[in-house]
Amino acid sequence: MRFPSSLASLLLLAGGGFVTAQKPQSTVTRFAHLPSKIYYFDDTSSVIYHDPLSQNIHRSGDEGKEWKLVDGIPEGEAAQLVEHPTDNQVAFVLTRSKTHYATYNQGVTWQKFDVPAEASLGGPPMSFHATEKGWILYQGTICEDTGTGRWGSGKSCWDETYATKDAFRTPSFLLLSQTNQCLFAHGSKDFVSPSPSETSSLIFCIAFDQSTKAGDAHSLLESRLYSSKDWFEKDNTVVDLGIGKRARGLVGLGVVSKFVVAALKADLVEGGGGSGGAGGDPMHLYVTVDGKEWNLAKFPHSSIPSLKENAYTIVESTTHSMAIDVLIHPTSSIGDLFVSNSKGTEFVISLQDTNRNSRGIVDFENLVGLDGIGVANQVANREEVVGWGKEKQIRSVITYDDGRTWNRIKAPAKKTNGDSYSCDVNSEGCSLHLHSVSTPHNYGKVFSSTAPGFVMGVGSVGAYLLPYEDCDTFVSTDAGVTWSMAFEDASKYEFGDQGSILVAVNDEEPTDFVSYSRNAGKTWLKYNFGTKIRALLLTTIPDSTSQKFILLGSTSRKDAGSQDRHAVVFLDFATMLTRQCGKNDFEKWYARPEGRQCLMGHKQWYQRKKADAECYVGNKFTDPVGQEENCPCDDIDFECDFNYVLQDGECVPNGPEPVPAGTCDKNSDKYMGSSGYRLIPGNTCDKSRGKAKDVGVMKDCSKGELESSIRELRSFHDFATTVVQHVYFGDSQTILVQLSDNTIWQSSNEGFTWKQLYPAEMFLALAIHTFSKDRAYLITANRKVYYTTDTGKQWYNFNPPTDPNGLGIPIIDFHPSKPDWLIWTGQVDCTPGTNPKCHSVSSYTTDNGRKWKQFETYVKTCSWARDRRLKTDERMILCETFKKKEGSQREKGYNPMELVAGGGYYTKKEKLFESVVGFATFSEYLIVAELNEQKGTLNLQVSLDGLHFAEGQFPPGMSIENKAYTILESSTDSVFLHVTTSAKDGDEYGSLFKSNSNGTYYSLSIENANRNKRGYVDFEKMIGLDGIAVLNVVSNPEEAAVNGRKKLQTMITHNDGGSWKPMTPPAKDSLGQPYACTSTSCALHIHGYTERRDPKATFSSPSAVGLMMAVGNVGEELAAYTDSDTFLTRDAGFTWEEVHKDAHLWEFGDYGSILVIANDEDATDHVLYTTDEGLNWKEYNFGERIFVRSIQTVPSDTSRKFLLFGTRPQKPEATVSIHLDFSALTSKKCEQKLSDPNHDDFELWSPSQSRDETCLFGRQVKYHRRIRDRDCYVGESIKREDLIVRNCQCGPSDFECEFNYHRDAAGNCVLFPTASALSPLSTEEEQCPTSTDGFWYERTNVRRIPFSSCAGGNRPDRGKQHTCPGTYQGAEKSSLFWWTVFLAPFAFAGLGGLWWVKKGSMGGGSIRLGEQRPFGGPDSGPFEVLASIPYFLIGAAGAGIAWAQEKWEGFSGSGRRGGYRTVQVDDDAEILRGAYEDD
Repeated sequence: MRFPSSLASLLLLAGGGFVTAQKPQSTVTRFAHLPSKIYYFDDTSSVIYHDPLSQNIHRSGDEGKEWKLVDGIPEGEAAQLVEHPTDNQVAFVLTRSKTHYATYNQGVTWQKFDVPAEASLGGPPMSFHATEKGWILYQGTICEDTGTGRWGSGKSCWDETYATKDAFRTPSFLLLSQTNQCLFAHGSKDFVSPSPSETSSLIFCIAFDQSTKAGDAHSLLESRLYSSKDWFEKDNTVVDLGIGKRARGLVGLGVVSKFVVAALKADLVEGGGGSGGAGGDPMHLYVTVDGKEWNLAKFPHSSIPSLKENAYTIVESTTHSMAIDVLIHPTSSIGDLFVSNSKGTEFVISLQDTNRNSRGIVDFENLVGLDGIGVANQVANREEVVGWGKEKQIRSVITYDDGRTWNRIKAPAKKTNGDSYSCDVNSEGCSLHLHSVSTPHNYGKVFSSTAPGFVMGVGSVGAYLLPYEDCDTFVSTDAGVTWSMAFEDASKYEFGDQGSILVAVNDEEPTDFVSYSRNAGKTWLKYNFGTKIRALLLTTIPDSTSQKFILLGSTSRKDAGSQDRHAVVFLDFATMLTRQCGKNDFEKWYARPEGRQCLMGHKQWYQRKKADAECYVGNKFTDPVGQEENCPCDDIDFECDFNYVLQDGECVPNGPEPVPAGTCDKNSDKYMGSSGYRLIPGNTCDKSRGKAKDVGVMKDCSKGELESSIRELRSFHDFATTVVQHVYFGDSQTILVQLSDNTIWQSSNEGFTWKQLYPAEMFLALAIHTFSKDRAYLITANRKVYYTTDTGKQWYNFNPPTDPNGLGIPIIDFHPSKPDWLIWTGQVDCTPGTNPKCHSVSSYTTDNGRKWKQFETYVKTCSWARDRRLKTDERMILCETFKKKEGSQREKGYNPMELVAGGGYYTKKEKLFESVVGFATFSEYLIVAELNEQKGTLNLQVSLDGLHFAEGQFPPGMSIENKAYTILESSTDSVFLHVTTSAKDGDEYGSLFKSNSNGTYYSLSIENANRNKRGYVDFEKMIGLDGIAVLNVVSNPEEAAVNGRKKLQTMITHNDGGSWKPMTPPAKDSLGQPYACTSTSCALHIHGYTERRDPKATFSSPSAVGLMMAVGNVGEELAAYTDSDTFLTRDAGFTWEEVHKDAHLWEFGDYGSILVIANDEDATDHVLYTTDEGLNWKEYNFGERIFVRSIQTVPSDTSRKFLLFGTRPQKPEATVSIHLDFSALTSKKCEQKLSDPNHDDFELWSPSQSRDETCLFGRQVKYHRRIRDRDCYVGESIKREDLIVRNCQCGPSDFECEFNYHRDAAGNCVLFPTASALSPLSTEEEQCPTSTDGFWYERTNVRRIPFSSCAGGNRPDRGKQHTCPGTYQGAEKSSLFWWTVFLAPFAFAGLGGLWWVKKGSMGGGSIRLGEQRPFGGPDSGPFEVLASIPYFLIGAAGAGIAWAQEKWEGFSGSGRRGGYRTVQVDDDAEILRGAYEDD
């Protein structure tokens, strides 16, 4: 502010104004030091000034006019001032000793009290009860001397919590020792006990094991949550948060409104529960609203790559929801704001890219007293800040509906001098932006006070917020709807007398005057208080009902002279007006703008003084009271009722509705059931004048679930056409189905009910986000993409930059850690017919489709380079791009493809290879198939950083230069690779190789492994158990080469391919009869992946450890599928039993406590199920004969609800879905007593119980699983915890043959003929980075299996010993998941990849949606990934628009998994041939 110099005390600053009878009054008091705190006793005139340097307390009894040093506290003892939040008479002064001081009369007198421990410095030293004013918890620190040693004396310290029931008037008592934090559940007045009679003394403490000696060192893992209702006298309960013994590692506790929140460091706890985001969440938040039932706070993890300790901030919350800001970009201090439901358990995104400072303080503030109105700041240029380190561009937004929607803040039309702003204030790019709480310039609330509707702020008008010193001061009198500029330059400001007086002071330079307004900021007057200071603080009593203010400032040394430099200026405006406002001086003011006035069912309004009324309000210490008018109920006032879920904006049943016993005598009766909706708790809307969505509905008893019912429940749904794809959202109950008529349907209750999404649209494809399981994208034919970020609860849309391509190119690629980062590859100039310039165009977005930027043309594939463990530049993009960027990509012709790595969103391009046929990224590997155009050969190139590559090495005569190959899954730090040795039609097979840990050296594992013409291999790993895999081999390769008929035999490995053996058959069949084949050549053979209709129907389950099911036969070779029967193993394939004649489909449920099978040869009207893992089978008839094509359940196999897809014999072109619910079979939940394992429902099982070797991979592991014959269900909340019993001594099974060696008939590793051993001295760089003893050893003929953890014993892999030179920085390796490749030289048919291997889709299609990536990774765990089955093969065939080029096979035939075309070596001139052909 720039004012003309004047000695006058009172000036008119703007036109108009009013005459005053008196001038303001002021008093200046000097202090030697600035305060740490100026504290008003609420609703009193008493103020405390704490001097932290001299450690003294000063008090004023008249709002700051006169000050004096308090009596009763020795000078220099006041280390900390603690105010009582609910008792305006009480405050405490803590010293550095065990003696402290309390006042019970607003600081007039002080009394000392003693406690057994000094105040803790680790957090707030006191916690208070909201209603019992004398109840206080004190956190103290106890230290003991540990003696004197060589390095001096030491101390052992720990915290203890003490309690008082009378505010320390009598001695305190020990509450609990070895605590980290304690608080009252009723620390907030909004927390409500579940019953009125229940005591309010509920206390929660984070503490360490009470049985250990105080002072002992503790790990964070040992911290637990304790509760008590009797001050820990008898009641000392360990709170398990609903997750059992894993409820440890507590790092934070707080009470927010009605919510009690506990933070658990989940990544420290083995088997930490909850649903993780990308890569898993290190921290979990648990919430209770009654102190009894705790629930995991569920964030939409698609929006949270990582939730870390100190990476979230609980911001101001209401009684009906909790707001949490999560740090998304740690290096840039940018977060996302989430708002919860009424229970605080499920969060939705409210505002993205929120601004915060390095201390976690978020630019978000609610306006005082106004429900649902808040101001926040966003980072507009997040991409540049995160990617390039540029300065933040901040913009401000405001909400009037509790964060559901946000809008820009409308700028004032003119400046104070009448000039216009440089931008158009009516445009989207020109608005008002305000500095907020992350950069505070005053004490208390930044924008508002209890003065109704009055808001002030320092900011700027334009596209973004300017620096503070370049900003001006603005005022609003209608809660931010409209604004005016109060002053040029930044000011500190305060509200008084309920807004009847506004006071401001210049905040850019020293000043000797304040400005004030008595007409709501229309005109401003100036008052000179006679001392020039640099203003530091302007404040008044907390409720802003007084006309007296305190201005704190500092003077220069020159101006101060001999006086103290720091001044408190007391400003008194109470003497100016003598008339108190009457009834006619007030107006009725509504808190929200027209159209948004109703929130939680009511309007809010205040009586406030009219701006031009010449009077004062008075009513000092009386807060303005808001009035409510109930609104007619509308959709927004209701939420889903119990047992209902939100689906596309509607509440649908989650299953049959429970019906109380006695309500229904027979199915023809009716009962009053739920409408699916309930009024949001706390909502006050008037249903008589609006919607009454919660009114009960009469329903047929046949549709309900009787409490006494013990029957299975079913629900049918008919789809008019064939289901071509179905996919679950992660582990949710929501499933999407795509039909051949281009429609998409959604069920949010595991198929119980269905809803068609957007019936007017024609959908080309759907894709679940590869790495963020809550997200899905639906691609239409009209350049519109529908998407969800919350498993289909709500759907939104964006417009992609180009049409989806029809060129067989993946359309969408997903980033592994940034869910909003997408790559879209579309097409341009590709109108129907021949177009000479039809080509692909790739663009990227970092905000989920709001803005796009084009970066490359003429590509085959573009994807993010980073994967879960491949730690390249997160902004790097890899592209297979054509060397010649001309012509039409539809035309055939030779045009080599280069592999280009583009750092910084493809702005820094580097050509990695001149000619490739494909690449794939997964885990920490980048694998490239390099084409040598001169020699006509292929090289396999492997990189761990995306820039440096090593070539794959094979034994002599077994290179892959001119052969097809398939890279298979491995979860054991090595790669399984299948190299085709026979590609003759009908006689395809090859050799299976296994690599070293970095994927570069390959040794033979087994020969004649079966594959089909598409390159898929009969190889499948057992999910959840390391090193166990099943493989079919061709037993008659020479004969098959002549007659084209392969004879298959099944082999199994229990040591990760180190050795293979036939599977032992059962002694008798399911009818108790012996098998006809009894010779030693007889074995069990099972049908593998290449014959499977549903590629997701795996042998094993991620939740049923040790269980496998398969279709096969006992004999010397594998029989035809229709001549096969169904088998089960409980011990990972060591022993098998036949469970039923004929081939059946199968599915696992509830961790294997229920298995369901259905006939796979003929139409059937029933399924068979077992609850004892096959000992007894029961039949359930669902009433209609169908051909069952698939049995599905949630991907983790933890539900007791199943979904059948099938076709009726008389209508094969349509699909019927049948929902089966077996939840009513038993209501008894299995007990798991880890402290008493001999008396619960679980057993410890290990694969070593059945195999010859006690140990696998150098360790013996046991697993918890339900005892076979227990009649109970496991339930979703039980997480099985693996127990590594011990690491074993190294033995023969821990070693495999070194490169160029193979096992002879005697089992010894010998060189291949003509082969040479690797140099024995070449292992230094491999061994030294991970060496624990400082030595490396020369290479021998064997090597230790990389995944083995064996220790000691015989080490035949170690030759001569050498000392490691210097220090190595090792790089951790990880497992490698499926990447399926089928290569032919000079062919565009080239490189394939797994898109998503999770269960829930019927197979692939020609719309490519990021196929080169796997879902999950090594840190995803077995519940995240079914990594043994490939999903897509990319080849020359396969069109971009599925429905324009082909029709899905759906359930018919052998199960389509995507097009593939084999191109011969001499087809180099036609590498694009077959772009629209499919096998």
